[in-house]
Amino acid sequence: MPPADRLSEIRARIARAAALAQRDPAEITLIAVTKTRSPAEIEALIAAGQRDFGENRVQEAADKWPALKARHPGIRLHMIGRLQSNKAAQAADLFDSIHSLDRPSLLDALAAIPDPPGCFVQVNIGAEPQKGGVEIDALPEFLNQVRAAGLPLSGLMAIPPDGHQAGPYFALLAKLARRHGVSGLSMGMSGDFETAVMLGATHVRVGSALFDD
Repeated sequence: MPPADRLSEIRARIARAAALAQRDPAEITLIAVTKTRSPAEIEALIAAGQRDFGENRVQEAADKWPALKARHPGIRLHMIGRLQSNKAAQAADLFDSIHSLDRPSLLDALAAIPDPPGCFVQVNIGAEPQKGGVEIDALPEFLNQVRAAGLPLSGLMAIPPDGHQAGPYFALLAKLARRHGVSGLSMGMSGDFETAVMLGATHVRVGSALFDD
C-alpha cells in the first residue's frame, strides 16, 4: 500500500476512535516515527500532508533531518527515544519537542539551553527497572523541578509494558496528568493508538503501521 494510503487509513482510524470518545480529531497529533527510514520514504509522507515526525536517536536525526527541514518548512520533529544529557544541546537544535525527559541530569542540561524545546516528562508507568521514566511516586517532585527550572512542560509520556493490555496504563497516565495539571498526553503506538486516543492521547507515535514491514 502506498504511504499516502496508509497515512489516510491511520488518520481515519484516529478519527473513528476520537468520535467514539466524543473528541475532536484535530486535538490529536499523529507523529510518524521514521527511525531507520530513508529520506525518500519520509518525503512520500510529507507529500501526503504529514508534518509531525519522530526519531529515536540524535545522530540519526542529525544525519537526515536538517536537509529535509530546509526543503520542507513547517515540519515538526519530535525526540521520542531516550536522550543522553550530553546530547541535550544538539537535540534542542534539531527537535521541536522532547518526549523523554526522565531524570534530573537531563532536566539540568535542557534548562541550561537559552530556548529549550517543549518537554514531555516520561513516566515509568509499569514500574519496569529496564525502562527509562520517572517513577510514579517521584512524579510530583520532578514536575515541580521542571516548572521551577522554567522548562516548557508539554505533558506526560509513557510506554506500557510489553505483553499487557495498554488501556489501564493509558488511563493511569491520563489520571496522573489531570492530578498534576498537565494537558498533553504522548501515548499510543502502532498496535494501540486507537485505545490511547479513546483515553485522552494528544500525541500518538506510529511507525510500523505506516510502512510495509
